[in-house]
Amino acid sequence: MPNPMPNPMKAIAYRRYGGPEVLEHIDAPRPKPGEGQVLVRVRASSINSADCRIMRADPFLVRFFNGIWRPKNQILGVEAAGEVVELGPGARRFSVGDEVFGEAFDDGMGGFAEYVALTENKLAIKPKSVTFAQASTLPVAGVTALQAVRDLAKVRAGESVLIQGAGGGVGTYLVQVAKAAGATVTAVCGERNVELMKSLGADHVVDYAHEDFTQNGERYDVIFGVNGYHSVLEYRRCLKPGGRYAMIGGGARQLFEALLLGKLAFMFSGKSVHSLKVDDSIRDTDLAELGQMMAAGQLRPVIERTFPLHEAVEAIRFVELGHVRGKVVLEMPSDQASGTVDVPLQVNSQTAGSA
Repeated sequence: MPNPMPNPMKAIAYRRYGGPEVLEHIDAPRPKPGEGQVLVRVRASSINSADCRIMRADPFLVRFFNGIWRPKNQILGVEAAGEVVELGPGARRFSVGDEVFGEAFDDGMGGFAEYVALTENKLAIKPKSVTFAQASTLPVAGVTALQAVRDLAKVRAGESVLIQGAGGGVGTYLVQVAKAAGATVTAVCGERNVELMKSLGADHVVDYAHEDFTQNGERYDVIFGVNGYHSVLEYRRCLKPGGRYAMIGGGARQLFEALLLGKLAFMFSGKSVHSLKVDDSIRDTDLAELGQMMAAGQLRPVIERTFPLHEAVEAIRFVELGHVRGKVVLEMPSDQASGTVDVPLQVNSQTAGSA
């Protein structure tokens, strides 16, 4: 008889690239924390567009770091929140029993499982008043928004900011972080998110189904394009003198335009184009700041739906339908009622928190 698997755990794995149908609910060996790592018992993991792109190997570039023919890292999940249950060699920042949240990408992913080994400097302590589901939405979307506003675009108080794609995970945090920085915020979203944007602090809301912001004559100091679909020339036209266009994500065409044509298109215009690369060296301090902002009610998580781990295939399909309001979260086990919009914290748009 085969030897039983030592310390098995439930996980969502995939052995080939493709759509949600390639995902399997399996028993896998529990990971062992390495140097400077801790083992986290996962309570919640937020689903990101990165998970879907890595699963499908789209763009093809994914295969160069995760295996040309088949995935090298077979458990998805680029962020997680949970409890520290074991310390690896040299791990000193956390103790067993600490409630933490953080990013898993550089550790080979693995958040869609009951346990994941994570490097200490990618983690922060979860405030007691913040649920695991809420904390799991911060490591990617929250850090992206914070660094985009503070470091990439350097948004200043009194500036006008437009956020295209404001209804998604990154967008909902961008609205709030930009407001905390003192900006006047215009959110571009679908009709069903108009009232949500107002509740998050947006000063103006553009329903893209009824109005094209590139054609209404308005000009902005900063435009954030979250998976934007307009050309760099259209974004440039909508900027004030000295304005900045910040690209966050996007398809192959947007990446090509921004990286190869963007600088040329903005040359001599007095305006600039930027593409976000998250600074991992400050991720832990940024996570701690975001956690405190959420605990203080300055930052509000928007969770459209939660799913138990064993319904990960349905959850990924839901995400890939598009137009998710905020985030979708996997829970192990669930501490929120599935199918609810998780918006329990109140936004104080007058709070001039650090951003």
